[in-house]
Amino acid sequence: MRPFGNDITNIANNNGTGNSDDRSNGNDNNSNNNNNNRDSGNSDISSNEATLNGDEDSRIPPHIARIGGIVTFSPIAGRGVIRVVRRCEDAKENHKLVKVIERCESAAENAHLDLSQCELMQIPDAVYHLMRNTQLQTCNLSGNVLKKVTPKFALKFNAITDLNLSHNQLSRLPDEFANLSELTSLNISHNSFIVLPQAVFKLQKLASLDAQHNAILEIDTEDAITSNCLHVVDLRNNPLSRNCLRKLKDFKASFCLKIPDDVEDDW
Repeated sequence: MRPFGNDITNIANNNGTGNSDDRSNGNDNNSNNNNNNRDSGNSDISSNEATLNGDEDSRIPPHIARIGGIVTFSPIAGRGVIRVVRRCEDAKENHKLVKVIERCESAAENAHLDLSQCELMQIPDAVYHLMRNTQLQTCNLSGNVLKKVTPKFALKFNAITDLNLSHNQLSRLPDEFANLSELTSLNISHNSFIVLPQAVFKLQKLASLDAQHNAILEIDTEDAITSNCLHVVDLRNNPLSRNCLRKLKDFKASFCLKIPDDVEDDW
């Protein structure tokens, strides 16, 4: 019989070759994994180095990154900060409301309402409610951020004699202001009027009108002020045109009219 030595040898050789191939493949895979791990580790190190070197990280606010800070706030902490800010804003609003209420209570005793420097953007409805049984004589609303005064004010406080609206952001007054039949002094200086409100010309007992530091360009001298009690109208520090100034200088009035001294050229 033919010996099987050659076949055994071939099998042995084949097995040996297979094992060597398997070992080589395993080594190749291990080396590839090691290389990948080294690459990823190097990339992490390089990214960390880039962060340490000052490269921008979108997670870190610029003002913190400049001092080497890191992001440590959790979402819960972020919500806590927002809650604190909102409560501070609420406390500020409550403080303003308390101030208004205290001044209304004081006005209920002496009929002089002082709401100056209260940061009011409008007159709160609470004021009308608190003052419903009080006949006001004077009202000071200066130093706020009022952009308008509603007709309700003139209807509720139609007995006041002195009204100070200076240092606000007003540009007009409602026609209902003509109902302030007892008003003798009106201060609308340091606002944004470009013309004198029409209601001013209808105030029967007005004695003093202060309209300084506005943006008034023209005055219609044909709209005569009907008050027979008027003593002074102050229009200084307004950008009145040359033509308007000429008319006002020639205007004959029974009251003192104060106008700008310097005449600028019209463009």
